[in-house]
Amino acid sequence: MAAPNLAYQYKTANILVKLIVINVAVFLVVRLGAFFLDVSQQYFSRWFILYDNLNLILVRPWTLITYGFLHFGFLHILFNMLWLYWFGQFVLNLFSGKRLLTLYLLGALFGGILFVITYNFFPVFAEKYGSLIGASGAVTAIMIFIATYTPNTEVRLFTFTIKLWHIALFIFLFDLIRMPTSGNAGGLMAHVGGGIFGFIYATQLAKGNDIGKWFENFMDWIANIFKPRTKKPFKKVHRTTQPTPQRSKPKEAKSENQKKVDGILDKIGKSGYESLTKEEKDFLFKAGKED
Repeated sequence: MAAPNLAYQYKTANILVKLIVINVAVFLVVRLGAFFLDVSQQYFSRWFILYDNLNLILVRPWTLITYGFLHFGFLHILFNMLWLYWFGQFVLNLFSGKRLLTLYLLGALFGGILFVITYNFFPVFAEKYGSLIGASGAVTAIMIFIATYTPNTEVRLFTFTIKLWHIALFIFLFDLIRMPTSGNAGGLMAHVGGGIFGFIYATQLAKGNDIGKWFENFMDWIANIFKPRTKKPFKKVHRTTQPTPQRSKPKEAKSENQKKVDGILDKIGKSGYESLTKEEKDFLFKAGKED
């Protein structure tokens, strides 16, 4: 009964919990799969890693997003999921789960795009080959978004009370400062790309422009493709076996007959029934049967 219970809990969980579960599940699959096949984790998940090679991206465009669910190190996924859960809670307090998912996926997308641009067009990376994994770009997008949209939200950190924009600004600047000396400059560029997207999204949303709406509509369209169509109930048509009712006689004909009947009744009243002719008696008899 444990498996069905876990499936039900996952189905009823919010999108934040689902994102964390998916990341952890992918981490375990890659780690165990690489171990049992006796290959490196990078080789095992090569079809989902984002590489800086433009030709490779053209044949594997999905890697611009799938890299955001890959982690090879325990501390890497641990801190990413902690940041995701913490800042994601603030987003869900104000917005829907669909918007959080949009932030995550588009944050990963724009972080990946900036990574590819820097490795292909910046001279400092001209002689280097890069690959990108991790949810850091997506998490940074969520962090900068909520810190920009509600900058004065206060949080308790140990014995200090600080605002969200203080935390977001510190982390963002810290990434920029350590970029020249870090061995993970490409990954830090993904942080910057996600952060820029989160900032633009929040500022535009505050003006009433939802720049992520197109992506939400796209996700709905994809979901509808895989949604089973409900069949319309079969309607059984019953044919009547009753005879078609005869049409009533025209009003003029009824009026003439009634006049003749009235005349015959007047004659009876004056002279008696015996004064009627055979034709009048037959007519009155037929009229009585029709009534």
